[in-house]
Amino acid sequence: MRKGMLYVLLSISGLALFFPIMYAFSVSFMTSDDILQRSLVPTNPTFQNYVDMFASVPIGHYLLNSFIVATVTTLGMLCVSALAAFVFAFVPFKGRGGVFILVISTLLIPWEATMIPNFLTIQSFGWMNHYLALTVPFFALAFGIFLLRQHFKTVPQELYEAAQVEGLSTFQIFYKVVIPYAKTSFVTLGIFGFLTTWNMYLWPLLVTTNDSVRTVQIGLRRLQADEVATNWGIVMAGVVIVILPTLILLMIGQKQLQKGLTKGALK
Repeated sequence: MRKGMLYVLLSISGLALFFPIMYAFSVSFMTSDDILQRSLVPTNPTFQNYVDMFASVPIGHYLLNSFIVATVTTLGMLCVSALAAFVFAFVPFKGRGGVFILVISTLLIPWEATMIPNFLTIQSFGWMNHYLALTVPFFALAFGIFLLRQHFKTVPQELYEAAQVEGLSTFQIFYKVVIPYAKTSFVTLGIFGFLTTWNMYLWPLLVTTNDSVRTVQIGLRRLQADEVATNWGIVMAGVVIVILPTLILLMIGQKQLQKGLTKGALK
């Protein structure tokens, strides 16, 4: 009985959470009359909103920029986090615990508090309207270092010592032993980094002044500003196009994401 009630509550909660996405998908296929009548489903489904949306703003260019920025940022984040986590897990040096706590403590600093110094730094480097401004500041991530370090600590000491006996160098142990052992955490961090970067809005707006490298979130805001008084169907078509890649990625990597966030957490 209690299990049945739990499933009912979970189903209601899931429906309530997913309803905005389902309604946006439905509105994207509606005519203007259906939208004005506040219909829940389109009476005459049409793809015209998608055609008009691609004609209104260069959404394809924005999508390409978002894909480049999210991919490069994710790869950079994985490389920097993995190297730092390996040092904190396996390379002994004086004050290692204190330095690790200092790095983790940066999680307590709100991103908004560092935005102005980061903006001035990017401006002084001459990186405005450049992919470097959208990617490099996010390569070092304290959460990523913590996640990978916790997983690296689960590598059996015997395996590490056997690699040393075989004559592998420290860097060879890193990419031949440790990285294959922690593939789940790499997938988890990769999905997390890609989704976070894809949904970023304020930072790309600050460091770009034209459409050359602007991402799809800014394009969506521009679409809303242009079309809000005339056709919400076009806006919802843009919303569906923007969230589609993240939904697909989340559905594909959901199990890996859950497994990676829990594995090594008790170490």
